[in-house]
Amino acid sequence: QVQVEESGGGLVEPGGSLTLSCTASGTIGSVYQLGWYRQTPGKQRVLVAALSGGNKTTYGDSAQGRFTIAAGNAKNTVYLQMNDLRPEDTAVYSCRAIVDTTPGIYWGQGTQVTVSS
Repeated sequence: QVQVEESGGGLVEPGGSLTLSCTASGTIGSVYQLGWYRQTPGKQRVLVAALSGGNKTTYGDSAQGRFTIAAGNAKNTVYLQMNDLRPEDTAVYSCRAIVDTTPGIYWGQGTQVTVSS
């Protein structure tokens, strides 16, 4: 069993900041990637940012220059620092873990981020 736990969502004003955290736990040998995706009603889930082995980072277009993903001190944890948030960043943010435990891909339940004045 693998669990993916997220925290840090909430309501923030435009221009504000939030930090999301994601931890993968359970029967895991190796974590290949931890990434954040977001989804709004009626649209597909899209990549925000991901961290892979060797500290390789990948960012979606919406995150460039405003968001930073980084490994946490705790094992199998990543943080997503989101700055200069805009109303269009409002979405459900979900963490995805790619691990060596079948079926290999696990998702968290998601956390709501709302940017509004």
